[in-house]
Amino acid sequence: MKRGGRSWDWRGWKFMLPFALVFIFVFIVPIVYAIWISFYQKRMVGGTVFVGLANYIRLMQDAQFWDSVRRVALFTVVQVPIMLFLAAAMALALDSMKLHGSRFFRISTFLPYAVPAVVSTLIWGFVYGAKYGLVGSINNVFGSDLNVLAPSVLLAAIGNIVTWEFTGYNMLIFYSSLSTIPHSLYEAASIDGASEWQIVRRIKLPELRGSLAITVIFSIIGSFQLFNEPSILQNMVPGNSVTTYYTPNMYAYNLSFSGNQSNYAAALAIVMAIITMSIAYVVQLRSMREQMK
Repeated sequence: MKRGGRSWDWRGWKFMLPFALVFIFVFIVPIVYAIWISFYQKRMVGGTVFVGLANYIRLMQDAQFWDSVRRVALFTVVQVPIMLFLAAAMALALDSMKLHGSRFFRISTFLPYAVPAVVSTLIWGFVYGAKYGLVGSINNVFGSDLNVLAPSVLLAAIGNIVTWEFTGYNMLIFYSSLSTIPHSLYEAASIDGASEWQIVRRIKLPELRGSLAITVIFSIIGSFQLFNEPSILQNMVPGNSVTTYYTPNMYAYNLSFSGNQSNYAAALAIVMAIITMSIAYVVQLRSMREQMK
């Protein structure tokens, strides 16, 4: 094909075509379909009818939805900083080249990320059990009544599972950023009299700003999508500690597959996507401003 005396080369588009087709049908089409059905409602009389923004108005007044949002927001504010602090500390320890068995340490810290979330939650669920597992054994030995799965500390227990799963993954991101710094720069700083802490503060930590923004965004998205851990623990905790609306994703899942309210669940999913993208955008914008200073 020629335009303005120039011929178009379609080879690049041909290479990209398989990915583009998968991206459209796996990502774009489901989003468009979810937006479409969120404007409808299934009724016992009359079938599926167009209701406009009725599902969104109902969602804004849904106390269970906002309760789940507050829960994952609290989870994000507490769990993400702890996880990223541990990941950064591990990355700095590896980069210091003073850690014995660094290869084993790197593999062992990343290994939990390779374990499926369902398996990880089942393992920790048996560890947490007050009548069996590690906590149950501690109770038997010391005569205590420790219950890690109590409603008051259940969210912290879930946070511990997520931290165990993803700290190693974030550590590798930080470590890869630190690996780009030439060690000759460290040697020059040492010759000039800089201490180990000054090297970390003046050279290493500024280098982690870009990767920190990435890990924060990924962690926020993951936290607001919290589903596997509480849904697996739902059958392992006593009583009704993990409700059907414990997290927004659990609420949407139960509305769609148990409550036959897929249209309302679609509206919930769209709102959560907007909230998550807005927070991620603010974090990214702030990171860009910090890097430009």
